[in-house]
Amino acid sequence: MRHRIAVASAAALVSLVGTTGVAAAQPSSLYAPSALVLTVAQGDDAATSTVLRASTLSCAPTALGTHPDPRAACAALNSTGGALDRLLASPNPDRACPMHYAPVTVTADGVWKGSRVAWKHTFSNSCTMSATLNGNAVFSF
Repeated sequence: MRHRIAVASAAALVSLVGTTGVAAAQPSSLYAPSALVLTVAQGDDAATSTVLRASTLSCAPTALGTHPDPRAACAALNSTGGALDRLLASPNPDRACPMHYAPVTVTADGVWKGSRVAWKHTFSNSCTMSATLNGNAVFSF
């Protein structure tokens, strides 16, 4: 009787270990991860600049995060195919910005559709940043 209990326990343990190994190999989601940390910092070097604002954004499977409008930000990123340089437009010619240098650096770090992202862009000042991004939702936080 003890032998049967031991064999049954061993078989149950082997089956649990086997299924645990299989479950770990399966993807946890059908969507490639898309999660970014976005920052706006005062300064021209992302490593030493003072972060003024930061936000998190996750776009798969649904838009969420601390970003105030994650749906619009994810839609903007999707429209660029994840190429953040495509968010930059020619500055609005009807908008006058001062010619002083007070650099502002924006960054996006994380993963976009399964690929690592480490992007930054420095503007000469916050007015130039606003004029160049033209109200784009990604850095509107």
